[in-house]
Amino acid sequence: MQIPGHIDPVTTGTVPLRGGNRIDLVGLTRDAIGGVLVEAGLDAKAAKLRAKQIWHWIYHRGVTDFEAMTDIAKAMRPWLTDRFIIGRPTVREAQVSSDGTRKWLLAAADGQEYEMVFIPDADRGTLCVSSQVGCTLNCRFCHTGTMRLVRNLGAGEIVGQVLLARDALGEWPKGTMAGFGADPEDEDADEDAAGHYTADGRMLTNIVMMGMGEPLYNFEEVKGALKIVMDGDGLALSKRRITLSTSGVVPMMARAGEEIGVNLAVSLHAVSKEIRDEIVPLNRKYGIEQLLQACADYPGANNARRITFEYVMLKDKNDSNDDARELVRLIKQYNLPAKVNLIPFNPWPGAPYECSSPERVRAFSNLIFKAGISAPVRTPRGRDIMAACGQLKSAATKPTRAELDRIAEEKQAALG
Repeated sequence: MQIPGHIDPVTTGTVPLRGGNRIDLVGLTRDAIGGVLVEAGLDAKAAKLRAKQIWHWIYHRGVTDFEAMTDIAKAMRPWLTDRFIIGRPTVREAQVSSDGTRKWLLAAADGQEYEMVFIPDADRGTLCVSSQVGCTLNCRFCHTGTMRLVRNLGAGEIVGQVLLARDALGEWPKGTMAGFGADPEDEDADEDAAGHYTADGRMLTNIVMMGMGEPLYNFEEVKGALKIVMDGDGLALSKRRITLSTSGVVPMMARAGEEIGVNLAVSLHAVSKEIRDEIVPLNRKYGIEQLLQACADYPGANNARRITFEYVMLKDKNDSNDDARELVRLIKQYNLPAKVNLIPFNPWPGAPYECSSPERVRAFSNLIFKAGISAPVRTPRGRDIMAACGQLKSAATKPTRAELDRIAEEKQAALG
């Protein structure tokens, strides 16, 4: 898959997610958009229509300027501009790897930073999306795990990553929507509002919630964001093309299957309590047996929608033939429709582990394949820009109480 050059068209200093006293509409449901329009002074009938139109422009067309919404009355557009924004995260830095992988360092309105990654392949383009600034899990092989959890990302900040990626890839439709049309009672709407449009080939075909953070520790915001991403009238990405990765937050897994319904990936990484306790400390709270039973009970899991077990290959730690055989035994014991993604360890400064040799990884993979379970070896992508699995980290820090008080005082002073 070709990407449009090595110069990212998204520049730094884009519009932050919150615009002063204006309300950012990104991340709100259609009903919520209608609600804020009513609060701003529209009657309920007009608000419902405008919410439908605005939703279309935000999520189907990628518009960030109300003046571009040609099926809304010209007199109404400045009124919307004065009260609302359609935000994007601020881009602090955009990098492109020698293999085409892209990484963005993003900043929220409060200055906290997080990262997202786009991985182009021959038949797909996968966006790796963050759900938190930092992480609370402290997985020892993961660079993000060396950060403290600063805060959860809001639904708008999660969806904003997808919108920004589509901006950068230049894949929003061009022209106007055939059949969508203007408000027939709106004499001031543009005459071409019912014209035709052409869609560029979609490069962003898949989303994985595998960036910074544990998605199931930010369940409601992740759920809200993914519902918007899957909405057929907007971004319209099928749930079969979305994967949520968890380190094993067992109590939330069933809810994820029932209420979101996307594919499940589990960061397993070890088959014994001793080793998993070390490298995935969450195992001390929810052990392997509990985790695998939750996988067996995951709604919608079947041979057509297999659970993916992520398994990072660490030299002399979890990569023996006995480990491979135990992994096979556990998958069969719990009768799991599963595949195993073997991930060569991606190094980062100060990491306490080394990657298994290519020969050891192949031998491990072969043992699992021989047992009838798929175990492909993931090709590392974006290592040269620290964009590979387990390498994401930002400089974000959790502010102290004194800093929060100082910020609050400065904001109050600015408001007079």
